[in-house]
Amino acid sequence: MKNKNGKSSEDLLKQIEEMGDDHVMSSIKTPMREGAFDLSDEEKIAIIQGHFEKIMHTLGLDLTDDSLSGTPKRVAKLYVKELFKGLKPENKPSLSTFQNKYEYSEMLVEKNITLYSNCEHHFLPIVGKAHVAYIPNGNVIGLSKINRIVDYYSRRPQVQERLALQILDEMKRALNTEDVAVYIDAEHMCVSSRGVSDQSSSTVTVEYSGKFKEEETKREFLTYVNDKLK
Repeated sequence: MKNKNGKSSEDLLKQIEEMGDDHVMSSIKTPMREGAFDLSDEEKIAIIQGHFEKIMHTLGLDLTDDSLSGTPKRVAKLYVKELFKGLKPENKPSLSTFQNKYEYSEMLVEKNITLYSNCEHHFLPIVGKAHVAYIPNGNVIGLSKINRIVDYYSRRPQVQERLALQILDEMKRALNTEDVAVYIDAEHMCVSSRGVSDQSSSTVTVEYSGKFKEEETKREFLTYVNDKLK
């Protein structure tokens, strides 16, 4: 059977296998199917619960055991209400800004923001820190809002490159400024717990916009970020 592009299912499987762990992105938007938001949370939980029961059964687990009987529902609720709640637009935080009445014009950096996401290739955790900076342009944003932006875009299947871009784009839009930088340093469980099983490496992604592309501003930002290691 061939799809509308003339490729057979075997061709598509081969293409996916060849892609492997490559972080290929067609857009900074999370890939979502048509009608992705038609189901309620309760409907999603019920469907995922049923599928996870089948997964556990296929693995040979005894679902009548007291320790396992509630696992499918727990996992379903975890997916919908916690790990992937950032897929739901209604969960996006309100990003009200305030007039910069103190006329603060220097760089503002929010460091060491805890980041917990899941890689979209293996659905295994990505755990690390984000450092976000901006230069005010008339408005400022509450510090906790920056943390909430990071958390919202982290709570979905992700690749780290896209996550950095989504945070950057949201900050630019909320503050009406191009002068934003995002630095993410995270460990990927798909690297540490499978395949090469490297438990000491981490991945760094950095995105700059506006004045942060200038060498002096970029250097100042990285000095603040790297100071966390001292």
